[in-house]
Amino acid sequence: MDLTTNAHSPRTSPPLHIWVVSDGRAGIENQALGLAEAVARKTDARIFVKRLVWPRWMRRVPSRLMPAWPRLLDVGADDLTPPWPDLWIGNGRASIPLSIGVRRWSNHQTFVVQLQDPVRDPRLFDLVIPPRHDGLEGPNVFPIIGAAHRVITSRLQEAASAFGAEIDALPHPRVAVLIGGVAKAYRMSLSHSKRLADDIEGAVTRSGGSLMLTFSRRTPDDARKLLTDRLSHLPGVIWNDKGPNPYFAFLGAADVILVTEDSANMPAEAAASGAPVYLLPMEGGQARRRRFHEDLAAHGVTRPFTGALESWTYPPLNETDRAAEEVIHRMSQPRLNPSASDTRLHQIAAIRSRLRRIVGR
Repeated sequence: MDLTTNAHSPRTSPPLHIWVVSDGRAGIENQALGLAEAVARKTDARIFVKRLVWPRWMRRVPSRLMPAWPRLLDVGADDLTPPWPDLWIGNGRASIPLSIGVRRWSNHQTFVVQLQDPVRDPRLFDLVIPPRHDGLEGPNVFPIIGAAHRVITSRLQEAASAFGAEIDALPHPRVAVLIGGVAKAYRMSLSHSKRLADDIEGAVTRSGGSLMLTFSRRTPDDARKLLTDRLSHLPGVIWNDKGPNPYFAFLGAADVILVTEDSANMPAEAAASGAPVYLLPMEGGQARRRRFHEDLAAHGVTRPFTGALESWTYPPLNETDRAAEEVIHRMSQPRLNPSASDTRLHQIAAIRSRLRRIVGR
C-alpha cells in the first residue's frame, strides 16, 4: 500500500521512501504508521505499508529463532524485495527478524527503527523506540511516554466534522468512552462490566451531557452487549462496528474522555487530544502499566476517576512528533561501526534494562 505524503517543508532531494512493516493488526500497524506520518510531516516522503504473514508453524517460533528469510512469508504477505527503503519502521514480533536482516541486505543503507521493546539487543537496530514504562535503556534507545500513534489535531477535527450529523446535536459535556478488554495482565468479567456500566451511566447522567462509546477488538462479546444494552438509553452514539469507525471523531469532539486502563494505545491517543482523561479501572494490573499511568498523571493528562467529571487543561502529549524528530536527526548523522566501548555500553544498558523489567513486573 502506497501512502504518498507531502511534507510542510519541501525537499530538494528525492522524497524518503518509508516502509511500515508489521503483521497488519490495527494496534500494531497504527503505531508504526503514526511515526511514518510524523516523519512525513517534517520532510517529503512516500509511505509504503508492508503487511507480513508468516506460516502457521513460524508463529509459534520465538522471534530470536525465526530466520530472516522473506521467501518464507506466507500467501497474502506483501512483497519485500529491493530496492530497499531509506527508512524501515518495524513493529511487533513478526517484524523483528526482518528488521534485523534488512540492515545487512541493504548494506546498512536502510535506517531501521524498531518500535516497542524487541527483547533483542538494541544494537541490532539503528534506533529502538520503546514506551518509557518498559525501562529499556541504551545509546540507540529513545523512550517515549506511551506508544506512537496517528492522532493529530487536524485529523481529529476532520473526523469530527465528517461525523457532524451524529455528533453536533449532542449535549455538552460530550463524554467519549473507550473500552478495551482482555489483555495479558487484565481481565474483563461480566460482573466488572456491570460495575463499569454503573460508573459510566452515573457520570454521564450527573453531568447532563452525552455519551460517545466505542469498543476494542479485545472487548469480550458479552461485555460489549451488556454495556450497549445498559447505556443505549443515554443521549449519544454507540458504535456497533457497522460503517466507518468514529474513534477519531469521538476524540476530536470530546469534552472529557474515559478510557480503560488495560490499553497502552488508547490513553496515549487520548492524551494527544488535550481533553481531560480519566482511567477506568480493570481487573488485574501490571507494574509497567502503572508506571505509564504515573507518567500520564505527571504530565497533567489524567486524574483518578471518582464519578464526577471535571474540566482541566494540559499541553497535548506529542511524543510521536518528538520521536520523528529524533529519527530524522539520527538519519542525518554518520553511521559508524560500534567501537568496543560502545558495545560494552550497550551490553551494560541491556542488562540493566532486563533486570529492571524482571523486578518491575
